[in-house]
Amino acid sequence: METPFTTLRLDARAVRVLAQPLRTRLLTALRVGGPATATALARSLDTNTGATSYHLRKLASVGLVQETDEGRGRERWWRASTPSHGWSERDVTGDPDAEAASDWLRRHYLRSFLERYERWLDQSTDESLDWRDAAEFGDAELRLSPDGLRAFQAELAELLQRYRQPSPDDPEARRVAFYYHAFPVDTAADEPDVDRSPGTSSEPRG
Repeated sequence: METPFTTLRLDARAVRVLAQPLRTRLLTALRVGGPATATALARSLDTNTGATSYHLRKLASVGLVQETDEGRGRERWWRASTPSHGWSERDVTGDPDAEAASDWLRRHYLRSFLERYERWLDQSTDESLDWRDAAEFGDAELRLSPDGLRAFQAELAELLQRYRQPSPDDPEARRVAFYYHAFPVDTAADEPDVDRSPGTSSEPRG
């Protein structure tokens, strides 16, 4: 049976709580590695158990993580509450601290993407040609209103949902990272300094 993919919608308080380096790392570790104790997480993230326990409780206070029933005695196990989370600027507007936290998180996720993608480029020569060929990249420019962009993202979310669960009898299935960022580009400062490489991106469509 397929496990439903759920996304936790963060409010302003949850965004403020999440915007802390160790907390984002803890949440990622639980989502990727599955349930773990504070001790195991502290060891894998090279921190101390006291700090790990404190930040896990902060994450739990806004529903991002929760205790499991796997603990024995005083040992507490934690797991991510949902596979993903999200928020919009409307969720934080009017709360200066939450707005700053949202900005920090977006920039943090961008840096994490760059680091992750560079690791792939560094190790890609060790991958099969089939995987190197399938791991495409590119960009596109569209002409959309805010409502049009929201509709586009809704359709994209539906497509992603269809591919969340890999075929159980496909031995080649692996976890694949997919990232996208959508934002208006109306100023000269947004123009690239070099020509775009054919086949890797598309020209703007009016």
